[in-house]
Amino acid sequence: MQRDQEAVLGRAIGGQRRHLGLAILLAAGHQAGEALVPVLIGVVIDSAVVSGSVPRLLLWLAVLGVVFAVLSNSYRFGARAAERASEWAGHDLRVRLTRRILDPRGGAEAGRLAGELANIATGDASRVGGVNVVIPVGVSALTGILVSAVALLWISVPLGLVVLLGAPPLLWLGHLLGRPLERRSAVEQERAAHASGVAADLVAGLRVLKGIGAEGAAVARYRRTSRDSLSATVRAARAQAAHDGAILALTGVFIAAVALVGGRLAANGDISVGELVAAVGLALFLLTPLQLFAWVNAELAQGRASATRIAAVLSAPPAVTAGQEPTPSPVRGHVALTGVHHGPLSGVDLDVPPGEHLGVVAPDPAAATALLATLARDTDPEAGTVTLDGTPLSTLDPADIRGAILVAAHHATLFAGTLASNVAPAGPAGGGAVARAMAAATADEVAGSLPEGADTLLAERASSLSGGQRQRVALARALAAEPPVLVLHDPTTAVDAVTEARIAAGIREVRAGRTTIVVTTSPALLAATDRVVVLDGGVVTAAGRHADLVREHAGYRAAVLQ
Repeated sequence: MQRDQEAVLGRAIGGQRRHLGLAILLAAGHQAGEALVPVLIGVVIDSAVVSGSVPRLLLWLAVLGVVFAVLSNSYRFGARAAERASEWAGHDLRVRLTRRILDPRGGAEAGRLAGELANIATGDASRVGGVNVVIPVGVSALTGILVSAVALLWISVPLGLVVLLGAPPLLWLGHLLGRPLERRSAVEQERAAHASGVAADLVAGLRVLKGIGAEGAAVARYRRTSRDSLSATVRAARAQAAHDGAILALTGVFIAAVALVGGRLAANGDISVGELVAAVGLALFLLTPLQLFAWVNAELAQGRASATRIAAVLSAPPAVTAGQEPTPSPVRGHVALTGVHHGPLSGVDLDVPPGEHLGVVAPDPAAATALLATLARDTDPEAGTVTLDGTPLSTLDPADIRGAILVAAHHATLFAGTLASNVAPAGPAGGGAVARAMAAATADEVAGSLPEGADTLLAERASSLSGGQRQRVALARALAAEPPVLVLHDPTTAVDAVTEARIAAGIREVRAGRTTIVVTTSPALLAATDRVVVLDGGVVTAAGRHADLVREHAGYRAAVLQ
């Protein structure tokens, strides 16, 4: 994991070499100029003020003006370059994380909530990208210390030695003090991301929770998670305060030593008044770069913790491997399961000829979920094979399978935008296919009930629609895609019986000639199929027409007519 963390940081930094190099150069120039200001003021005092020379005074004031102009522009353009490097690095990480999360092979989401992944792709990516701001600041602070040391050596060797010998131990102590902060920052970020994930899931399922009266339990769960996150945040804040306080105390002792040595030298006449002023000014100036080092240590600690979390997602092993065989072309839609063992499935044999409209009744919801996962190749079965037109799915690329077999999950997600934009992008055959799909799913009636029809803007996750309306739009989207094989999971649980019967007839009509598998216990949907199989106890226990099974199979009647 350490190597993966370093790889994430290395790419975030190395990928922005041009912007980062410019930022470092300008930031170092800014701090060098800042360090020279007290020296120039000392020169003004010795060269112009003490002698009373007005021309010299004007000359050195002009020099100071030029130095401040350079300082201002160096800071301005250096900060701009650093921010550009930070934003581009963060953007690159967000793209890489999104690509990994959406990879058809899966695996990145294992053990992580959706909100947690979103937190990693936003907050953690920004922190790691922000390292490109931290590095120029750290280099500029080091430049300021070195320029100050050289200036102090020029003024007085003892003063310069105090800085040169005292600064390295101080910087090392700052590094050691940053380690506890890094550990606690990692815990804080982990628990905050988990709390964010829990909150996102609760918001997404708020209507369901209210419907079953479980909002109290849900709120209690989030409260516990939020308290854990708060405790971790407080501990990290205490570590931050202790770190900053210790650095400030060490810095104060260091500057007091510089001022003490300079004062004794001035009292003994070893340095001039201007040199004393320059030395005191440099001692005060040193407070800034040393404080910057404290900030740099803290930011790098948090950046490393975020890089570790990002690396864990990017390096997550895929749930399935990428097969090398080409997808059958054209896809006839012959699906077969042979001896499939996966979770509750314990040897499923099922043959679905091309063009069949098949119903699958699975009284155990876990068995239905396992079947859908193997058909979509979200996972490979523990034993047995699933084939498409005779080719095992395990030998095909998951991305290619998505174009041949579309598994429309029960909890389909709609997006903010118009109703049409939620359906139309999936329709490769143009407007006719979309219109037929909307009619089959009765989503055209949903559009007709909205103020601007299909062009009506929907709220996030289409929360402005009822549950039944969302189901019909999601079904229309799946039908409009016109895949060779379509697998539907309980697509009508939130619609009334009359509408459900119309949808069943619509699905059969629009999918005529193409393989369709409907996993459901709905009598209306099952009555419209060519054949129904019963998946019970992990195996296929019965098969036949819906009407025949209702009449002859007691278990089937109990499952679909309850």
